[in-house]
Amino acid sequence: MVRAVIVPAVLTVIGGLVAVLAGGYGLHRSRRAAVSGQTVSALVKPPQRGSDRPLVQFETADGRVVEVVSPVPRTRRRPLPAGSEVRIVYDADDPREIVLPAGASVRTDLGFVVAGAALVVLGAVLVATAP
Repeated sequence: MVRAVIVPAVLTVIGGLVAVLAGGYGLHRSRRAAVSGQTVSALVKPPQRGSDRPLVQFETADGRVVEVVSPVPRTRRRPLPAGSEVRIVYDADDPREIVLPAGASVRTDLGFVVAGAALVVLGAVLVATAP
């Protein structure tokens, strides 16, 4: 009977740790781009077929034109219509890493960290209270 509780509890903890690591990595990337980044205006282009995220095209400080997929999908609050301009922050070391100021990607990554931590605690409680 103990094994029936321990196995799901351990899997819950492992899933929670994966979520915490994924969210933490996303937060680290966003923070790095925001701290060492360059702020520019970028042109919003239509999404590629099968994608809900538009393309963002901008010019770096050294004159290179970079086109990347937006880190956040279109929303009612931020519709990102094709042909419009949006302010972005790109990492000077790797211009493919971009952040939209006050972007939803930070909230999503933080959500992963919080949900993962909750799963780790739930798994620990299940293990501690196992008969």
